[in-house]
Amino acid sequence: MTKTLVIAEKPSVAQDIVRALTPVAGKFDKHDDHFESDGYVVTSAVGHLVEIQAPEQYDVKRGKWSFAHLPVIPPHFDLKPVDKTKSRLNAVVKQAKRKDVTALVNACDAGREGELIFRLIEQYAGGAKPLGKPIKRLWLQSMTPQAIRDGFDRLRSEAQMQGLADAARSRSEADWLVGINGTRAMTAFNSRDGGFFLTTVGRVQTPTLSVVVEREEQIRKFVSRDYWEIHGLFDAQAGQYAGKYFDPAFKKAAAPLLPNGEPDPEQRADRVWNARDAQAIADAARGQPATVTEESKPTTQASGLLFDLTSLQREANSRFGFSAKTTLALAQSLYERHKALTYPRTDSRALPEDYLPVVKDTMKMLAGSGMKHLAPFAQQAIDGNYVKPSKRVFDNAKVSDHFAIIPTLQAPSGLSDAEQRLYDFVVRRFLSVFFPSAEFQVTTRISTVETPGRKYAFRSDGKVLVKPGWMAIYGKEAEGEDDEKEGGKRLVPVQPGETVRVASAEAKGLRTRPPARYSEATLLGAMEGAGKLIDDEELREAMQEKGLGTPATRAAIIEGLLGEKYMLREGRELIPTAKAFQLMTLLRGLGVEELSKAELTGEWEYKLAQMEKGALSRDAFMREIAQMTEHIVKKAKEYDRDTVPGDYAQLSAPCPNCAGVVKENYRRYACTGPKGSGDGACGFSFTKSPAGRTFEIAEAEALVRDKHIGPLEGFRSKAGWPFVAEIRLAFSEDDKNWKLEFDFGDDDKDPAETGEIVDFSGQPNLGPCPKCGAGVFEFGSNYICAHSVPTPEQAQPTCDFKTGKVILQQPVDEAQVRKLLAEGKTDLLDKFVSMRTRRSFKAFLAWNKDEGKVTFEFEPRDSKFPPRKGAAFAAKKAAPAKKAAAAKKAPATKTAAAKTPRKATAGTGLKPSAALAAVIGDAPVLRTEATKKLWDYIKAKGLQDPQDKRSIKADAALQAVFGKPSATMFELAGILGKHLTS
Repeated sequence: MTKTLVIAEKPSVAQDIVRALTPVAGKFDKHDDHFESDGYVVTSAVGHLVEIQAPEQYDVKRGKWSFAHLPVIPPHFDLKPVDKTKSRLNAVVKQAKRKDVTALVNACDAGREGELIFRLIEQYAGGAKPLGKPIKRLWLQSMTPQAIRDGFDRLRSEAQMQGLADAARSRSEADWLVGINGTRAMTAFNSRDGGFFLTTVGRVQTPTLSVVVEREEQIRKFVSRDYWEIHGLFDAQAGQYAGKYFDPAFKKAAAPLLPNGEPDPEQRADRVWNARDAQAIADAARGQPATVTEESKPTTQASGLLFDLTSLQREANSRFGFSAKTTLALAQSLYERHKALTYPRTDSRALPEDYLPVVKDTMKMLAGSGMKHLAPFAQQAIDGNYVKPSKRVFDNAKVSDHFAIIPTLQAPSGLSDAEQRLYDFVVRRFLSVFFPSAEFQVTTRISTVETPGRKYAFRSDGKVLVKPGWMAIYGKEAEGEDDEKEGGKRLVPVQPGETVRVASAEAKGLRTRPPARYSEATLLGAMEGAGKLIDDEELREAMQEKGLGTPATRAAIIEGLLGEKYMLREGRELIPTAKAFQLMTLLRGLGVEELSKAELTGEWEYKLAQMEKGALSRDAFMREIAQMTEHIVKKAKEYDRDTVPGDYAQLSAPCPNCAGVVKENYRRYACTGPKGSGDGACGFSFTKSPAGRTFEIAEAEALVRDKHIGPLEGFRSKAGWPFVAEIRLAFSEDDKNWKLEFDFGDDDKDPAETGEIVDFSGQPNLGPCPKCGAGVFEFGSNYICAHSVPTPEQAQPTCDFKTGKVILQQPVDEAQVRKLLAEGKTDLLDKFVSMRTRRSFKAFLAWNKDEGKVTFEFEPRDSKFPPRKGAAFAAKKAAPAKKAAAAKKAPATKTAAAKTPRKATAGTGLKPSAALAAVIGDAPVLRTEATKKLWDYIKAKGLQDPQDKRSIKADAALQAVFGKPSATMFELAGILGKHLTS
């Protein structure tokens, strides 16, 4: 008997398919990796099981990344298993090759990526020749059992899916070509002077980064200007109302231009640009009568459209602070696990025209649900017959492969707090789109003060909610509720012909503000509009097909940029790092517009969408990508100037060798002489990116000023291993100049190690050590416990208490240390500067008994929002988050305390091998804990090579772990990985 193999994308989906098919296909038997009935075999991948790779002759290893091997444009792509999921791949291939399996059903997620996952598995299973079994496509918008059965009744043919399959392969191969060649070319360029400076670029991620960098450049170049507004308060018979002065004759086109000839975007009708004129207007209007003209008209406001994934991510970020990645994970869980939402990875905000009966059934489900805060509105929609055909909601032309995200017919239960909030968010939008528009009464009042020779006009705007309509679902009520977002409010009435009087008029001084940094919400919007931040829904919808990435990939793109340290997330702001600026400088200098223009990448996404529809051939698209790749490599290879042009900084700290001006260029910070012109330069310079980590400007300033910085994270050895180190400027007698060096700890200079006696007699005792009670004294760049170094009274150190005299650029004087030791914390200090964000911040220094060191303690903040509910959130709030954060903000001194590794709890952690257990014990450990224990063993046994601190000499126990007599510190992570199993 022949059978059909169904391949789902995840095990949970395979189980859902089995449950849905059992009533119509008979009982399924469960096996280790699949389910089987008389007519079906159901198995699943776990995401991507196969990935593309260049054929062996084209595969250049990283050690040979040079222009000699570029560009890499293979004539075809081979396939290789993803290492982590080889066993799952073998199980799926085994079922696909069964002789009794005569047909395949692709049941992976309904989209480009799901199509690619299946196609690569099917190709790999066939090997050198095609598998040759007919393929059908299961296309699911909902995961309810009935929707799955309906999907099997309407399986799509392989021919119908060919356009999507071509687009999926083209996207994958294009990303490989641009990513591999671009990354290797830029890495080769940046590594010309030695070392290995990994510089990753991508077809979509780099244009996305350019959007963020361009905004940050605008912020840095913005020059804030003073301006004034005149605010008046008017007395009428019915009471007082406010108004703001404006110039009725103002026209944007006629406003003064900037020095570069561009229109000044800061010009407004209500702004006055000098204090004298502003004060004159206020003085002239104050106490004077005013005539009133008024226009009042009704307006309506419809609800927002139904959600697609990007709009849901944007609004959830603005409303709840959820990252795009978190929103996608929650929506996917609500779709896949709880069957409560339709397919979330959609770019459509409309429903099919034949979906009206399903919507009515969904309303009935919501009306009968236990959601007391929403069920009455669903019942109201049913009673009022609100669900009607409307092109705004039901439009086949606006539905692509998927329709908008709406609730399914299945009422959820057992949702987490975050899942419940997102589900409610979607349900409210679903309900509101069918409710009547909100109705407002909008009033514009002009109060004119007439004085000899001049008139002064003041504008007052009022907006009153008359009928809430859909806004009632969000808690808005009629009759006077102010709409703060719109800036509207109710105005007291003025009778026809009534003369009012200016009770007060004040000139209010303000300053222009730079554009706001991107949040995930606004960046998602900019990606959707190919780099243009588009607020208008209709225009954004028209640009949607030319966006950066797809709704399904945008969250991963943002997370990838954060992971590569091109951006930092500070609160809700996304801040580009020095590494990002350096990459953009390089791409602009080389003239590689393909990797820095968001609009161009948006065009490529548009072409992929055209390919899905069969309107563009795969060959034509790939030829264009190959040409672009060759152009990128050629530009980098042929660049022959000494430096890349760019907008570079000048450090305020003088050259440590000659006190000249230190300036930035593409590769280095260098002395440019006493006048900064290059004349008389002493030759002092240091690389901007030691070991692949780029200095922030503030870090370079600190290094030149203090000649020492760290410890810093993010360095990589030539072999690619990450490490943490301090950096210092050391004077070279041979060169008579200062040179940058890594400081791995000169233990021979530490009195605790050398045994050199330290005499504190004659020095003031600042207070009792919080660890052991001995005296604390100033010593070098720290305040230390007398028992932490050898003294005449105690030759062997017994304590390790230290705290820096300068912490993150904040000097800590003796008075503050005395207070810290006596009371447990200092006063509030306000000159700390974050190494990550370059921002100053305020904090107390406090003794943390649990962590055994001095940490930051922040002022409590009064939130205007009520605390979130949920046990998970409560637990998170209860944890000492502020103190944990302090561990990351270690003092910029050599003696910064080591970060305490997280401990494994019962049922967690990795099991050490027998060899490793002999060194660190056999209890389950996390990797960080294992590393700490291994280092403790190495230090306790004195196994670091005294001539080379990076090298560890193995004793008998360690040799069993290393497999050789010695190893370097960079190898430890890889060695540990081989000895830890789950």
